[in-house]
Amino acid sequence: MAKKLSDTVTFYHGAKVANRMVQPPMLTNSGLKGAVSDDTLAYYKERSDSAGMIITEYTYVSENGGPAMTWADDRTQLASYDDKFLPGLKKLATAMKSHGNKAILQIAHTGNNANYRAYNGQTVYGPTTANYDFLPYGVQGFTTEEAEQVVKDFGAAAKRAVEAGFDGIEIHGANHYLLQQFFAKTTNKRSDKWSVGDSFPMAVVKEVFRVLKECAPKDFIIGYRISPEEINSDGSVGYTWHESTKLVKELTDNFDFDYIHLSMANYNDKPKDSDKTFAELFRPALGDKAKMIIVGNVNNRTSAREAMKLSDFVAAGRAQIIDPHFAKKIISGRITTTKMSKRQEDRAKMTPGLKEIFDMKTKRPDWSETMSKMDYSKAPEIHLPF
Repeated sequence: MAKKLSDTVTFYHGAKVANRMVQPPMLTNSGLKGAVSDDTLAYYKERSDSAGMIITEYTYVSENGGPAMTWADDRTQLASYDDKFLPGLKKLATAMKSHGNKAILQIAHTGNNANYRAYNGQTVYGPTTANYDFLPYGVQGFTTEEAEQVVKDFGAAAKRAVEAGFDGIEIHGANHYLLQQFFAKTTNKRSDKWSVGDSFPMAVVKEVFRVLKECAPKDFIIGYRISPEEINSDGSVGYTWHESTKLVKELTDNFDFDYIHLSMANYNDKPKDSDKTFAELFRPALGDKAKMIIVGNVNNRTSAREAMKLSDFVAAGRAQIIDPHFAKKIISGRITTTKMSKRQEDRAKMTPGLKEIFDMKTKRPDWSETMSKMDYSKAPEIHLPF
């Protein structure tokens, strides 16, 4: 039987999702020093009746795990590293689930991308002590024991997701954050138990599954997000799909994942050395239990249907920001809103932080470069080991 966007899909652990559309994790810049704000709640509640599954923006699991990619105290990434965030996370889960769709908490550590720590004069941590050309501050490598604590922090955050009432969690192993940094040879120069390869991602996954087995309901959804390749603008290669498909196979062979989420710019992206799409190349690695989610430039009904041919679920990012009911509209055949305006920002319950981003993209195309020029003079000096 041909797949339809409106299909109800059952995950391996038993959770039923109302349709094949997913709202992927997207930073809202709405946290108050990591805590959920009223702006956060309004944004997610407005989108709670659309995609069958909604994934929060990445929440950092350790105090040193964020914030990243922000520029003001009231524009931070959300956090999940302490019980003090539970009241807000409970409200967030309730808002996201208010129309019966599944709410997923993404858990992450931003590693060397925790730029707001550097801005505030705090140490930024990563797999290896380094002064990278692409960062305006130095990075302190974790000790073996500190890395072990981060592993435990992922488990603790997963438990908080259960306590907060989320339907599942997504482990963030993509987009140049800590799990990817440990997996990539460009950022991991270690020689201990956490040397380059799958040791750190596998340890995180093992801890998360251990904790959830003790506290989560049987139908709790467990996913993993990964960037198929890390090929950087300077030509350096962290890993290719050859290594990442092996990691995914290792993950799905040893743990009962409900889904694997491929993070891409375009849903039909292909590597340079294959005529197949990443979705096609990763399919065999998922086994017969895990579903696939793909994302990237899904902005209308046609692209959603084309993406669905390659995957079990289709995630729409920017389109779902602009039109909170994008998924529901394309499933039912209605016309979607495709352009952002001041009026639509208000209708879409855009957070002040997101409004700033959209306004900056409109007025200054180099907004990301402008953000990268924050004053990092307070960042601690990093001394490289001899």
